[in-house]
Amino acid sequence: MKQIDRDALKEWEELKESIYNDTPIDESMSPAEIEKHRLYLEAHPVEWMQFFFPKYAKASFAPFHIKAIQRLIRNPEWFEVLSWSRELAKSTLVMFVVLYLILTGRKSTVILAAATQKAATRLLAPYRANLEANRRIKQYYGEQMSVGEWAELEFKTEQGAMFLGVGAGDAPRGARNEAVRPDILLLDDFDTDEECMNPDVLDKKWDWWEHALYPTRSISEPTLIIFCGNIIAEDCCIVRAGKFADHWDIVNIRDRNGRSTWPEKNTEEHIDRALAKVSTKAQQGEYFNNPIVEGKTFGPRKWGKIPWRKFPFLCIYADPTQSEAKGTAKNKKGSLKAVWLLGKSERTLYVIKGFLGKMTTDEYATHFFTLYLYARMRTQVPIFVVQENNSLQDPFFQQVFRPAFARKSREMGINLSVLPDEKKKTDKAVRIEANLEPLHREGLLVLNEDERDDPQMKALDEEFKFFTLALKFHADGVDCVEGGNRFIDDKMGELQPPVTIPRRVMARRNKFRQ
Repeated sequence: MKQIDRDALKEWEELKESIYNDTPIDESMSPAEIEKHRLYLEAHPVEWMQFFFPKYAKASFAPFHIKAIQRLIRNPEWFEVLSWSRELAKSTLVMFVVLYLILTGRKSTVILAAATQKAATRLLAPYRANLEANRRIKQYYGEQMSVGEWAELEFKTEQGAMFLGVGAGDAPRGARNEAVRPDILLLDDFDTDEECMNPDVLDKKWDWWEHALYPTRSISEPTLIIFCGNIIAEDCCIVRAGKFADHWDIVNIRDRNGRSTWPEKNTEEHIDRALAKVSTKAQQGEYFNNPIVEGKTFGPRKWGKIPWRKFPFLCIYADPTQSEAKGTAKNKKGSLKAVWLLGKSERTLYVIKGFLGKMTTDEYATHFFTLYLYARMRTQVPIFVVQENNSLQDPFFQQVFRPAFARKSREMGINLSVLPDEKKKTDKAVRIEANLEPLHREGLLVLNEDERDDPQMKALDEEFKFFTLALKFHADGVDCVEGGNRFIDDKMGELQPPVTIPRRVMARRNKFRQ
């Protein structure tokens, strides 16, 4: 035996021993007591799973787990896609459901498909280990391991249930358990990053699912189909499956309000620490089902020094997040407040300093004064202080923000008046691309070099980096900058009187004019 095989065998024995030790049984129970308890547990699937798999079910189930269990168990003919973030136990929960259906006799034949045979072997290992070493399963359902039919990729229980693992591209045609066709098709870790970058390879893989694996099911008997996987690309097998599914369940590590979707297991501190170690792009792809593309609209941002003496005036522009648009990305993803200090010299817009993120009303009001004092230490030009204020935002502006600004003015001893910007805005994404992308392309959008390492400026830079018309990533800071740029342009137009050209001059310039 090679060393790699000896190591694999050792790991397998350790896994079985761990399961064995974690499933103690009450040997004093009579067969009648076991039967009574078994019937109770089968009528309460969540308790069934907690009882038989204590090693895995250490944290309480979240509401989205329980809803998924109910859907998968109550619908014999069902197609579900689970796009749950990493650390939300999608593969583990599916194992609970599949073993519940197998051991209770509701289903009998499982095909598990993964990107490769090696991946399929890894995913089937906990099924086989629990059927072989879980003492509670043995006590309540009898010996499961069938001598002679117990291999890594294909095994059959003493009760006749069969499990088959395949890699994408294998030949599952004709797979059946005696006369029974597969009644559970489980696809896990099916997409790979490399394949999703190649449309031809992706098409071939999807064709294999549609023409080779899916037809193994029976037409006349109900079949449960489950795809497990994150959305790792705009076009991937999970996305394609989601379009056909009876239910596509998308759950991220945090909800739209920025809170953990499974706080019993993943605390805010745990999430903060884990996400802090990887890039925003990786965070969005792995934990938020949001495969963002870098630099699709705004290429590398231009950084430079701020020409304080060249500004005719400055603008502190703020966006408090409430929007009139329904169903926008802002509302779906949970929006961020933004307050930015901007200046424009000739045609160049300078993003000087700002704040971007979730903040209390008091913090939001304080940022206006922080930026005002920051600017006053460097220049004496006029400073316009402006807040976006559409019809939806106005009641909050009048009842909450105005008193907060007045209170902060008294505390700071600075009379700062905030102007409401009531100009109606068009579609957010289109407006940003139309008004800021040309400035960026011509090198006329400059971020403050001195603030390059500031977390707030880094957050804004990432919004520019990942901006697309689909608004797959926050764009509240970029939206605020666009609003400030428009206000500055409008104000400059007011300060510069229109030039009137006499009609006779125009007539001389255009030979066709009479």
